[in-house]
Amino acid sequence: MENAPKPPPELKLLATWLRSNSQIKLKTGVLQGKRIDYFKGKSAIKALLSPAYANLGPKYPKITSEEQAIQTLNSLIPFVIYLRVLRGHSVSGSGGPKLLQVNPQQQFLPDDYYAWFLPANQTKTLLMGVGMVVAVLAAVMFPLWPAKLRVGVWYLSIAVLGLIGLFFAIAVVRLIFYVITIVVAKPGIWIFPNLFEDVGFVDSFIPLWAWDLPPPKKVKGEKSSKKRSSSKKDKADKGGSATASGIDEPATGGPKIVELAEGED
Repeated sequence: MENAPKPPPELKLLATWLRSNSQIKLKTGVLQGKRIDYFKGKSAIKALLSPAYANLGPKYPKITSEEQAIQTLNSLIPFVIYLRVLRGHSVSGSGGPKLLQVNPQQQFLPDDYYAWFLPANQTKTLLMGVGMVVAVLAAVMFPLWPAKLRVGVWYLSIAVLGLIGLFFAIAVVRLIFYVITIVVAKPGIWIFPNLFEDVGFVDSFIPLWAWDLPPPKKVKGEKSSKKRSSSKKDKADKGGSATASGIDEPATGGPKIVELAEGED
């Protein structure tokens, strides 16, 4: 790992940007007895195709398609920026970090996992630590603050508590309204349907209301049902192709031919 070649400047910038990108969801695993961050290939591809990357400028590799993203991410592997790994069982029971093992075949695939060997940027962690220390000291020295500043903080805290209370009130009202509309107008109506979704603040209140429609059926179920119906149809066709009293045309939609017994008109 230490003897890995150094990447070109543009790939180094790209790797640093990916390492600190919040769109790439990191998980913690255990590799050779050490905890290490790893991610799924799809999240890195999604980050490279996002508008945030497109606005970075000419210093970064130009990527406009998923194929280019996969090719660029694959070019980072020889520099041991990250490596393809295999996931095993959890080290400390369910929910714990997964046991990782380096895959002998190194290539970038969207559905595989990759462990970071590029150290994370410590500047953000350092700033957060300094901010916590400053916040604790400011809270301890609150009695020494000027009177106007203390009054301003009090009004600010009341405003924050009011917003939190308003949020809970909206949640309760929308639940009551939904229960009422289930009885009156099925399948029910949600006010602010995106209130608890993983979207931005403004998008949480758009649209104003929506019907509580059930999710679409899975495609696999539809395919299996079609297969079952087709097999039943084939069996019915084979069973109805010949009878003791006559011969029917097997499910072609044409006229049926029936032999009349002797003595019948």
